Amino acid sequence: MAGNIFGTTFRISTFGESHGKAIGVILDGCPAGLEIDEEFIQQELDRRRPGQSKIVTQRKESDTVQILSGIFEGKSTGTPIAMVIFNADARSKDYSHIADKFRPSHADFTYTAKYGVRDYRGGGRSSARETAARVAAGAIAKQFLATQGVKIQAYVSQVGHLATNKSYQDLDLTQTEATPVRCPDLDIASQMIDYIKEVRKDGDTIGGIVNAVVQGCPVGIGEPAFDKLHADLAKAMLSINACKGFEYGSGFNGVSMRGSEHNDIFFEEDGQVKTKTNHSGGIQGGISNGMDIYFRTAFKPVATIVSEQDSINEQGEAVTVVGKGRHDPCVVPRAVPIVESMTALVIADHLLRQRTVKS
Repeated sequence: MAGNIFGTTFRISTFGESHGKAIGVILDGCPAGLEIDEEFIQQELDRRRPGQSKIVTQRKESDTVQILSGIFEGKSTGTPIAMVIFNADARSKDYSHIADKFRPSHADFTYTAKYGVRDYRGGGRSSARETAARVAAGAIAKQFLATQGVKIQAYVSQVGHLATNKSYQDLDLTQTEATPVRCPDLDIASQMIDYIKEVRKDGDTIGGIVNAVVQGCPVGIGEPAFDKLHADLAKAMLSINACKGFEYGSGFNGVSMRGSEHNDIFFEEDGQVKTKTNHSGGIQGGISNGMDIYFRTAFKPVATIVSEQDSINEQGEAVTVVGKGRHDPCVVPRAVPIVESMTALVIADHLLRQRTVKS
């Protein structure tokens, strides 16, 4: 299986399965001498871990990270940083009933068709549990970016039909962690929580949208052709389980605007070039322009539901599938730290690539 490595200079390789012994990540390319706050890494994992509230999966995992290499006396050594998270609460028997059945909208059929074998326990490698490894690496990327004055914040803007109509500039993003749904519009957040509980009670699931903003990103990172900054951000987001859509800047709304409305006019202030508007989302020609980078990611309803669904098994026979185990009724609250982490990995990678270009 290929495709387990992400990044060019600041690069990660993840490993492990949902119900295997452990999951983990090897981070290569982290600059030497970076002060590493191990408590911060754990805090980020705690934001993603299961069982943290009543509106997420009740699988009980502490997601305690163990750092195996690459850090000495609180600082990165420049060598690969290896981190591992051991699984503690896997209940593989919950999946024995679908050992040879294809769950609707899951990776069961495609994995079997591609590899001829699959780990049906919790989805194996296709499980969103793999993203814990990304969050651990993303926590280090965030610490590197903090030294460069870059800040990344994500939040839930929509659950099903419930959405905040406020832009990130009009929201107090310090309130994102104030509720378990991670929507800083607190009035809408309470409605979202009630709705997710209602959906869970019905044995169903619901999707949502996570917004993200990058502030303090310097001008000039990203490449003009295939490695455009927004293209790499899109790949990062769409690599997250259940992510079905990505748009940055004006996104799809831009198609209804004329060029005279959409163009971001340049001006200079305090020796810095800025734009009066930011329909470009902080990226022009695939390269950052110094304005805020902002984007939205859409997440589908979790595929596992407890209602009966028709499907087929590996022999092509008609079967009925009923979801068991512990699953999120809505993935977006736990997706927030994953979106932030993948964003941090992309920005850190491009920053370090730009340093190589200039050296």
